[in-house]
Amino acid sequence: MKILLLGVGLQGKATLHDLANSPEVTQVIAADANFDDLQKYVRHLNNAKITALKLDVRDRSALSLQMKKVDAVILLLPQGFREDVLTLAIENKIHFIETSYALPTYANVGHLAEAVDTAILPECGLDPGIDLVLAGQAIRELDEVHELHAYGTGVPEPEAADNAINYKISWTFEGVLGAYQRPAKMLKDGEIVHLSPSEMFSPENMHNLTLDTLGEMEAYYNGDAVKYLDVFGIRDTTINTGRYSLRWLGHAAFWKKIVQLGFLNEEAILVDGQKVSPRQFVHNLIEPQIHYAPNERDVAGIRIDVRGLKNGKCKRIVYQMIDRRDLDTGLLAMQRTVGYTASIATQMLLRGDIKKRGLLSPTKDIPVEKFIAELKKRNIIITREEMDC
Repeated sequence: MKILLLGVGLQGKATLHDLANSPEVTQVIAADANFDDLQKYVRHLNNAKITALKLDVRDRSALSLQMKKVDAVILLLPQGFREDVLTLAIENKIHFIETSYALPTYANVGHLAEAVDTAILPECGLDPGIDLVLAGQAIRELDEVHELHAYGTGVPEPEAADNAINYKISWTFEGVLGAYQRPAKMLKDGEIVHLSPSEMFSPENMHNLTLDTLGEMEAYYNGDAVKYLDVFGIRDTTINTGRYSLRWLGHAAFWKKIVQLGFLNEEAILVDGQKVSPRQFVHNLIEPQIHYAPNERDVAGIRIDVRGLKNGKCKRIVYQMIDRRDLDTGLLAMQRTVGYTASIATQMLLRGDIKKRGLLSPTKDIPVEKFIAELKKRNIIITREEMDC
């Protein structure tokens, strides 16, 4: 297996670590514009199969040259590069894997990938990624689905939640703030409900959940849950659905005030004659204060709760994953669950565990048992519980 990894930031470091430690992977070309940081990490890994490369992905000929050397490309770069890299991957007849939500335009090129015997596999991280694999499996285990609830979290362990907001970053803080401004869409008692950013942090739209080994957390709606009813083919029977973020108690009350006061607005305001974006100000002020120390652990988690009928009886199936930072490698739980998942999916494609070509989805195209077994090899454990409703 020969793989091109584009982007060796937070999640890319975990992907590179996993690829380098796989006996089936023979070569990894790791490319990043931040070459000094890349070289430092490659020296740390000290693995002869890795080639570090400074590459501007806007240089199509240079990128295409590297693609000709490999069997697959994993893209872990900012959003703006995705379509161009995918187009080149199809032209060079190599698989394309990423961790972000699929762009609508991907549906237009799926047939082109299938024609050259390659796969487009987006959404292969934690959320989206592991959550979609587990949700798809739980749904298939029931005859009729009435409720689908998906929870995701990335927080410091209680011992490391020692700052004013009990939160630290294992992803881009820019992305976190953007999510706090994203409206939510869910289904309640059969009716679609839209929530503004302020409303999703309101107590009447939240509930608490106690997770094993973690304790009590608060859940607030985050993103569009309704679109997945069509993806999973369960819109006609589902009464309630939601996608939720889990945080330590008090998180939502703080951010509700920040949202209401306009601190997360992007539009610049005048401050002493200077234009300043409120969100950028919040980012630049808080971000340096909420990093993990080398001896602190984060927690990444997924919980899928599906309810419906099985053999005429009301059943509830719960899949759950809770992972913590590996202090030996230094990799955060968020890095492991996102970066390792991208590596696993790529290797499953190249190994032949995933045979389908064209535009694929983790909801249905990743063999679940093999996927869970691969996660377990990396000490990322999935549990399952089935009970009567």
